[in-house]
Amino acid sequence: MNLRRDVFQAIADPTRRAILLLVAAQSMTAGAIAANFNTARPTVSKHLQILTECELLEQAQNGREISYHINAKNMKEVADFIEPFRKMWDERFNKLETIMKKYKTKK
Repeated sequence: MNLRRDVFQAIADPTRRAILLLVAAQSMTAGAIAANFNTARPTVSKHLQILTECELLEQAQNGREISYHINAKNMKEVADFIEPFRKMWDERFNKLETIMKKYKTKK
């Protein structure tokens, strides 16, 4: 059975989110990524495979080495989904701040 994964399934796992954070800073090989985790390299490879299938990571071959880098275009799908929630919470915190300032001035 061939399951289609999407970006939200990919970022559901904390290890994959950590991989995305690492690779967001710079392109890295699988070995360099795996060195940051206390898991077996095949486990990290499976995470890389999922992130690549979901097109959150892209591969670039340089000789015998494959490096991974972030695919910002597909990360935008996640950002676009989260944006309305961020706006909602910003509005709520701004309202709370206004209430707190009024409360302080009454004292």
